[in-house]
Amino acid sequence: MSGHSKWATIKHQKGAADAKRGQLFTKLTREIIFAARSGGGNPDGNSRLRLAIQKAKDARMPGDNIERAIKKGEGSLEGQTMFEATYEGYGPGGTAVIVEVVSDNRNRVVQELRSAFTRAGGNLGESGSVAWMFEMRGVIGVSAEGKNIDDLTMQAIDAGAEDVNALGDFIEIYTNPAELELVRKALENDGIEVENAEIARISKTTVALDEHTSFQVLRMLDLLEAMDDVQNVYNNAEISDEVMEKYQSK
Repeated sequence: MSGHSKWATIKHQKGAADAKRGQLFTKLTREIIFAARSGGGNPDGNSRLRLAIQKAKDARMPGDNIERAIKKGEGSLEGQTMFEATYEGYGPGGTAVIVEVVSDNRNRVVQELRSAFTRAGGNLGESGSVAWMFEMRGVIGVSAEGKNIDDLTMQAIDAGAEDVNALGDFIEIYTNPAELELVRKALENDGIEVENAEIARISKTTVALDEHTSFQVLRMLDLLEAMDDVQNVYNNAEISDEVMEKYQSK
């Protein structure tokens, strides 16, 4: 399976753990702030904010936290001056990595990212060095429990989805980014419970890795995801189910 699918599954499982909830809320709060800042605090006219709010609700973030984040984005509440940026680089085995950040300190972010890449045997690259290997797509996550993949695939396609990928106990439904919300609503109207939905960078090609290199990549992704400034991490590593299970059992 490709980097996004496998890593999204890990993030899904980690996001459900109470130990990760505080950090998850921090990342979701920052996304809401920037969405409100860039397009206004009314979700009806701001698709990025609607998606950010829905992601927060999917993660069971309290409504008060969501409202405070919107107000910060609008400027109603004082807060730190933050910026968002995207960094690109190469990880172990020549894998392509994209990191999206929101931070109040550019120098700190660059130093921490460079350290993480270097420790893993990779390196930061120039802007545009790996971005061409990815495309933006809508991704909807659904639990596979009690579902027939063929039936769900037909429902998803009828709802406007472009593709469906079964990942064990988790199913990813891919859409055109502009149609993510429409497909989600159609699925929910059909009685399908959506666990999460986002617009993500999906790799066009993948790099097959052996077990040792796969572990190096996964440890690097873990380190990057643990950084408070990091919002999203994407890669094009192709890792076997067996290796993934070994890594998750550690």
